[in-house]
Amino acid sequence: MAYNKSNDNNAPELIEKVVHLNRVSKTVKGGRVMKFSALVVVGDGKGTVGYGLGKAAEVSEAILKGIADAKKNMVKITLAGSTIPHEVIGVFGAGSVLLKPAPEGTGVIAGGAVRAVMEAVGIRNICAKCLRSNNPQNVVKATMQGLVSLRGPEQVAAIRGKRVEEIVG
Repeated sequence: MAYNKSNDNNAPELIEKVVHLNRVSKTVKGGRVMKFSALVVVGDGKGTVGYGLGKAAEVSEAILKGIADAKKNMVKITLAGSTIPHEVIGVFGAGSVLLKPAPEGTGVIAGGAVRAVMEAVGIRNICAKCLRSNNPQNVVKATMQGLVSLRGPEQVAAIRGKRVEEIVG
């Protein structure tokens, strides 16, 4: 589902994916009151991605609130071509996600929540596995934590005080 309500013609085209919709109810004196929460991932397909949670009485409003929240929380991810530079495990709460780089032509081998994040950020070759919790919110947050912790050869060389050629070999 793509909900792109941008009015700016010069704004970058964003990929918006609804990861999970949840209907919750509160029992009150007159009966049940239904509300919706939407977990949304937004990315530009070039290394920038964010996630957001929107809550409202209607599905469309919840999705729009989630998109607005995701746009506020966008971060830049270090990529190596169409994959990630190295293997990483992202952890958030009980959710744990293993991300492994894959050679060209492999595709995105990942579950629903992780796949949505990978497609939004623009990663086309990766192997991923949810190791513990499969709760969509924890899986998305663990995936984002893993992606944010990625470092490229330039960053590692700067930290170690060496040249990139020494690091890459």
